[in-house]
Amino acid sequence: MEQTTDNEARIRAAWQANGEPWTEAVRGGCIASRRQATDAAILSAVQALAPRSVLDIGCGEGWLARALAAKGIDVTGIDGSAELVAAARAAGGGTFHRVDYEHLGAPGGLPLAEPGSFDVAVCNFSLLGKASTASVIEAVPRWLAPKGYLVIQTLHPLACADGAYRDGWREGSWAGLGEGFGEPAPWYFRTFEGWSGLFGSADFVIEDLLEPRLPGTDTPASVLFVLSRKV
Repeated sequence: MEQTTDNEARIRAAWQANGEPWTEAVRGGCIASRRQATDAAILSAVQALAPRSVLDIGCGEGWLARALAAKGIDVTGIDGSAELVAAARAAGGGTFHRVDYEHLGAPGGLPLAEPGSFDVAVCNFSLLGKASTASVIEAVPRWLAPKGYLVIQTLHPLACADGAYRDGWREGSWAGLGEGFGEPAPWYFRTFEGWSGLFGSADFVIEDLLEPRLPGTDTPASVLFVLSRKV
């Protein structure tokens, strides 16, 4: 596949171009794995940490922010897609900003927030790139409270290895999500070893690892990491 910089640009372009059909797919309940397992899994994992404030990184059209706000949690959402941020703002439930991942770690990279403002940062299926994902992991500690957590839900490495269990770029697909989608975003596949190494580089340790399963099957719908910083 193409070089990392080209693929990162393709990711940004795909999400800028497909904000409307993605919003319709999420709000219309078109994604079976989300209905059956993964939405409930991320909500449960975040609520178990009893946060007062959450930073939703890659918030999309804002469904998670709205769900957490309904539980009395203060949520700030960020996303690189202006269209998705506009959809989130229109629906309410949090404060939303358009922020590119590579700017998150810079002073002032998160509007209207001070360093250490959040009890939990959450990335729910929102870490697709190679360099962009690394930049998020490196930046998150700036915004977490001293005993804060990072919660990541992503594709399960063993469920989508396709016989090639090694880190590397894969082509994406909108299959099964409905009509109206254009060019899909590529994504960077990571093994468990790859994820672990990335977390360790930012001094995160895995507090918990969950593997939500689809009902009536032994198939993992995702993997969910609950991370804290080394003391």
